[in-house]
Amino acid sequence: MLTVAILCGALFWKSDPPLPETIPGRNTAASVPINVPSEPRQVDAPTPEELTRSRREIAEEETATIALFKASSPSVVHITTHSVARDYFSLNVQKIPRGSGTGFVWDNQGHIVTNFHVLKGADFANVAFGDQDNSPAKLVGAAPEKDLAVLKIDADPSNLRPIPLGTSNDLEVGLKALAIGNPFGLDHTLTTGIISALGREIESPTGLPIKDVIQTDAAINPGNSGGPLLDSSGKLIGVNTAIYSPSGTYAGIGFAIPVDVVKWVVPELIQHGKVIRAGLAASLASDRMIAQLGLPGVLIIDVKPGSKAELALSLIH
Repeated sequence: MLTVAILCGALFWKSDPPLPETIPGRNTAASVPINVPSEPRQVDAPTPEELTRSRREIAEEETATIALFKASSPSVVHITTHSVARDYFSLNVQKIPRGSGTGFVWDNQGHIVTNFHVLKGADFANVAFGDQDNSPAKLVGAAPEKDLAVLKIDADPSNLRPIPLGTSNDLEVGLKALAIGNPFGLDHTLTTGIISALGREIESPTGLPIKDVIQTDAAINPGNSGGPLLDSSGKLIGVNTAIYSPSGTYAGIGFAIPVDVVKWVVPELIQHGKVIRAGLAASLASDRMIAQLGLPGVLIIDVKPGSKAELALSLIH
């Protein structure tokens, strides 16, 4: 074995490339290429002025977010719900806590907007502003098919701060989105993100689809339901209503009902207690779809069979 190893070593030695020949009187160093590592590139350290400017830019963005939260959080309320049950042995009526959610001030008359599913099955609801005591609230109206509901509390109008309304038909993916709510009962929590997608569709508590829903990656958890989704100027762009999550907690996908829907549903609930629809018997395309297609007027997607809308459509054709 030792002989084999020596022979193998000799073979390897013989297989090495021959050294370059040297010529007397010549500089042999130039004959052998040597890879000299270049010196690492020097990066100039930021100047004190650049550091100050960078910190100032970050501080300005943070200051804007802080100011938005301070201005908007007094308009956001914590909603707790209870149901009534009779004790089996004593026959006494007891209030049993059901859950909690979020809402926000709609106007100076004491109307509070929230999700319908926050109140579903409850007999009583209480509203709290920050550290204040709970105030009893009564249900004014509900639209289960839109997952929206309106409560009313008795409060001094001067103490109520309605959230300014924005628009949702001009939103773009990538715009900043901020959510204020009470996740897991932790009141007045701010989370930030962007609008991740538009035109989503989710299922309402009645099983009917809610269309043109906003998708956001701002953290939304149980308890955030009914809270406001705001743009960077502090205007309402949606009502947080649902999350997509296999575990039931935040997974990066939340949904909000667009404010353009809220702006016509809530006045209906305040005035009539429900949404009163005209008997058009036709499904219409959204304004966003019409704008994308570049079509004028109203786009009819479908009509109810046997309805007058179907008859009118047949007369047109």
